Amino acid sequence: QVQLVESGGGLVQAGGSLRLSCTPSSRTFSRYAMGWFRQAPGKDREFVAAINWSGTYTTYSTSVKGRFSISRDNAKNTVYLQMNTLKPEDTAVYYCAKDRDGVVTTYESDYDYWGQGTQVTVSS
Repeated sequence: QVQLVESGGGLVQAGGSLRLSCTPSSRTFSRYAMGWFRQAPGKDREFVAAINWSGTYTTYSTSVKGRFSISRDNAKNTVYLQMNTLKPEDTAVYYCAKDRDGVVTTYESDYDYWGQGTQVTVSS
């Protein structure tokens, strides 16, 4: 069983920045792609960003592209989501997820383990 622990959420003003971190308990973390998703109140969970196993390929949703950056440090067993120029519409619970393999995907069904989420609130 893999546990994913997210941290770094909080309250920030519009235009500000936050960096989320996710640390999986698995020592085989470096073999898998990782992703970030978010769920706003009253909305379905949506894809935000993903990174392949080596960190050489990333993909983003159109709503965050150019503002958010996903990265990973396999030596530290951690994946990050740097969020800049935050907007009120970015307010959501953000979830880290582990992919079933090393290839990037945007589909929730391709992720087999999920963190409990961290709240990000952007005030206007």
